[in-house]
Amino acid sequence: MVTRLIMDCDTGTDDAIAIMAAVGHPELELLAITTVNGNVALPNVTENTLRVLDHLGASVPVHEGADRPLVRDDLPIPRDVLNADNPEFQAPLDLPASVSSPLSSEAVRFLADFYLDDANGDVALVATGPLTNVAAALRLEPSLRDRIPRLVLMGGAVDGGNVTPAAEFNFWVDPEAASEVLAAGIRDVVIVPLDATHSAPLTAADCDAFAALGTPSGMAASRFIRHRIETDGEATAGDADTGPDAPVHDPLCVAYLVDPLVITASGHHPVAVETTGELTLGALVVDRRPWSPGGPSATVALRADHDGYAGFLRDAFSA
Repeated sequence: MVTRLIMDCDTGTDDAIAIMAAVGHPELELLAITTVNGNVALPNVTENTLRVLDHLGASVPVHEGADRPLVRDDLPIPRDVLNADNPEFQAPLDLPASVSSPLSSEAVRFLADFYLDDANGDVALVATGPLTNVAAALRLEPSLRDRIPRLVLMGGAVDGGNVTPAAEFNFWVDPEAASEVLAAGIRDVVIVPLDATHSAPLTAADCDAFAALGTPSGMAASRFIRHRIETDGEATAGDADTGPDAPVHDPLCVAYLVDPLVITASGHHPVAVETTGELTLGALVVDRRPWSPGGPSATVALRADHDGYAGFLRDAFSA
């Protein structure tokens, strides 16, 4: 059975790999992409997204979305300060410049109209960036909480963040959006936090296997993952058999759609996002107490299977 999906992305290298997987896997049909301010500024996000699709020869509609957080004027730490020691971070993806263009319809209106259409009641929404577009769509059409059949998102951390000790980047960029989306009551929410992605890093050996496929997606993914291994502060030395590794967060959400067993440990818990803490802004709060009073809840992934994850990507990049 083919799973239909929309992706909401802030396209950097891991979103790019997720897009390539969604385009290439035979059990997935990517219907549209919406772009959001996050990893890089919105114009760069949209350009990166178009570069990926053009590289693959894929005709997937792209709708440009929010260029700033839901209620804040900027990131909690402005981008020029946050990336001051890494000026290359905002550079476009290492792919040829795009020749296609985004559609004129704006992402938030598109998401609302799409999920209000009864014909789209089976289409999963995969969000791999800040949740600004999704929150804005829910504000525009609150009934979307009952219309989105499944939301799989990369964000948050149960056991410590990356951009701060408490928060993961996507939730930290727009904590109010993350808070509103998780509180909305969407019936099936799956959170793939750092805990899961760090448990199944991709390795230099995986890069070799992807490159050996000889496909545009396999070779590009290999290059992007090697760059993460070489430059990412989260990379590790790995082991003698597989070489160094690094977590590649976003494609794990796409892998879950095809094979839920790629997540090997998870729990279903009430969740919230901190929006006011001085030291904890953007932190994912997971209430694992047995006596929890309840509230909006989500499946929170905690661990993943590396071999299943890498195998999914090989299948996706083989076409």
